[in-house]
Amino acid sequence: MKRCTQCNGGRQLNMNRKTFLICALIACAGAGGCFGKKVAKNAPVTASAAPDSVLYNRALDDIKHGRYDVARLSLQTLENTYPDSEYLAKAKLAIADSYSKEGGTSGLTQAIAEYKDFITFFPFLDEAAYAQMQVGMDYYRMMVKPDRDSSEAVNAEAEFQTFIQKYPNNKLEPQAEQRLREVQEVLAEGDFRIARFYYIRGTNRAAAGRLLELTQRYPLYSKADQANWMLGQIYEKSEKKDIAAAFYGAIVKDYPLSPLAGDAKNKLIAFGAPVPQPDPTAMARMQQEQNTPRPRTNLMTKSFGILKNGPDVSMAARTGSPNLEPPSEAGSDTLTPGAMSAGGTGSGGGSGAPSTTAVVETVTPGTAPSTAGTSDSTGAAATPSTGDAVVGTNGADSPTQSAPGSPDTISGGATVGGAGRGGKHDAGLCRRGRERRGNGDERRRDHSGGRGVGPSAAGSRHIELQKRVFEQEKEEALPLVNPSGRPFRPSGCPQMS
Repeated sequence: MKRCTQCNGGRQLNMNRKTFLICALIACAGAGGCFGKKVAKNAPVTASAAPDSVLYNRALDDIKHGRYDVARLSLQTLENTYPDSEYLAKAKLAIADSYSKEGGTSGLTQAIAEYKDFITFFPFLDEAAYAQMQVGMDYYRMMVKPDRDSSEAVNAEAEFQTFIQKYPNNKLEPQAEQRLREVQEVLAEGDFRIARFYYIRGTNRAAAGRLLELTQRYPLYSKADQANWMLGQIYEKSEKKDIAAAFYGAIVKDYPLSPLAGDAKNKLIAFGAPVPQPDPTAMARMQQEQNTPRPRTNLMTKSFGILKNGPDVSMAARTGSPNLEPPSEAGSDTLTPGAMSAGGTGSGGGSGAPSTTAVVETVTPGTAPSTAGTSDSTGAAATPSTGDAVVGTNGADSPTQSAPGSPDTISGGATVGGAGRGGKHDAGLCRRGRERRGNGDERRRDHSGGRGVGPSAAGSRHIELQKRVFEQEKEEALPLVNPSGRPFRPSGCPQMS
C-alpha cells in the first residue's frame, strides 16, 4: 500500500509539471499574437500611398545606397508616367544629384547638363540656386593642376561668378565666394608659371603680357606682389622707369606686408618718384591672411602631391572680394588684309598720348609696303611706334616661303626681312640679295660641273642679318600700357613673341 501511494504521488507531480508547461506555452503564444497585431497596425499601408510618391521615395533610397542606375530608372518612370506630379521638379533634380554623386568625368559632365536643364525649366524655384552652385562645384571637382589644361577652371570661374551675381543673398553665397577665390588662385598660378618661364629666359615681351593680365584680373593671388616686382624689373631694364615706378608703387600700396615692399620703396626713392601710403584695407586684409591657419607642407606632403590629380588651393585667399568680371574679349578679332584696328593709348605721359594701331597689308615681291603707324593728336602721320613693325612671311628667304609669285602677307609683330625697328621694308635690298645669291649659285655650278652647292656667301649674310633683326625685335619690344593699366595688344597679334 505504501508503494502504491508513492506511485500515485509521483504521477500527480508529473501531471502538474505538464500542466504548467502547457500554460506557459499558451501565454507566450498569446503575447506573440498581441505584439504581431501592434506591428501590423504601425506598418505603412502602401496600397493607399500615391504611386508617384512611392517612386520618388524609392529612388531616394536607391541613391542613398549607391544604386544610381536603379534610382534614375524610377525617376524617369515618374517623369514619363506622371507629368503633372508635384514631384516632377524634385525628380529632375534628383537625377542630376545621382550623376553628381556617381562622379567620374562622364558622370559630372552629365550632371552639369541635368542641372542646367533644371535651371532652364524651373528658374524661379528656390532649388535653382542650389543647381547653379552644383554646376560650379562639378566643374571645380574636374579641375586639374595649374600647369595643365585650364578649361574646367575657366568654366568653374564663370559659373561661380554667375551664382554670386544672380543669388547674392543666398545662404550658399559665402561658399561660392571662397570657391571662386580658389579657382582664381589656380588660374593665376598657371599664368604666373608661364610668365616666370619667359622671364627667366629673358623673353620680356611674352613675360610682360602674361603678368599684366595676371595683376589686373587676380589681385588676391598669393604671388601678386612677385608679379608686380617682375613687371617693374622688366620695364626698368627697358628704360621705362615711369611705368616701372607704377608697379613698384602698387607693391607698397596694395601689398604693404610683402617681403618686397621695402625693396620697392627703395626703387621709388631712387627713381625720384612719390612713395604711396599703404592702403588700410589692404593692410587689414593681409594681416587677416597671415593669421589664417594653413596646412604645413613638408617632404611627405609634397611627395603625395605629385600623385594628386587636383590642384593645391591651400594658399588661396580667405578674405577679400574676388573678381566678378569675365575675361576681356579684346584682341580676339581676326585681321583681314587692308584692315586697321585701334589698340589703345600708348605709354607716354599725358592724356594726348598717341594711339597705336595694327595694320595688315598685302604686298607683292619687289614693291615696298606703305608705312602704317601712329598718328599724333593733330592727325598727322607718324612713324610706327613700338610694337607696330611688320613681318614678311612669304619672302624668298623667309622660313615660311610660299609659291613663287605669291604675295607676302604683312601682319603686326616684329620685323623680318626689314631694315630695323620703325623703318620701311627694303624690298630692293631683299631683291638684290636674291640676285647676288642667284649669281653666286650660277658661278658655283659653272665651276662644279653643273652641281649646285647651296646659297652664296652674300645670301647667307642676308639671312643672318634677318635673324639678328628678328632677335633684336623680340628682346626689345614690350607691350605698351595705357593710363588704365591695361596692356596694348593689337587685334589678332600673338601674345608671345
